[in-house]
Amino acid sequence: MSAHPHTIDNGAGELLTFLGIRSDERGEYLEIRNVVSPGSGPPMHVHRLQEEGLTVERGTMGYQVLGEEERRAAPGESVTFAPGVAHRFWNAGDDELVGTGFVRPPDNLEYFLTEIYASTRRNGGKRPGLFDGAYLATRYRSEFGLLDVPAPVQRVLFPLIVAVGRLFGRHRRFAGAPEPVRRAAPAASAAGQ
Repeated sequence: MSAHPHTIDNGAGELLTFLGIRSDERGEYLEIRNVVSPGSGPPMHVHRLQEEGLTVERGTMGYQVLGEEERRAAPGESVTFAPGVAHRFWNAGDDELVGTGFVRPPDNLEYFLTEIYASTRRNGGKRPGLFDGAYLATRYRSEFGLLDVPAPVQRVLFPLIVAVGRLFGRHRRFAGAPEPVRRAAPAASAAGQ
């Protein structure tokens, strides 16, 4: 993990700053700050082991829990996604969306997103490179899920891509990657405001 604050840029209109690891009565969490351009935001995803909370400081945040209607949050409003709840959020306004938030517990989120953002930026800001995305999604599948990639592709094709990439040494860029967290996932619940 790098020193804080640490800002990453995916080249697609999203800046994410990791402000630091904090603690409270519920344990450790990673404090974050987002700056998102209009129309930008992460695709549908899930933190299998982590709670994620976002508070809008400026702009309008659109958000959606998988299978539910799209909703909006204005400045001062907060949204929390329980572990295991698939969700997405985006800048639903015409101006920059700025928000703060947390991910509890921190686990490997900083490493995972730093690598995903770097690969996306190298790949023109559209999506991570094929090997990088396959490697990270496969290695950290116990922690994170990318729902915009069909499950059969993740189960069958991604391991093949990783195996071929290893033959060509593509995995070396991930030397020193932290071990995936493997603990029982908490029961999922609906998102709240």
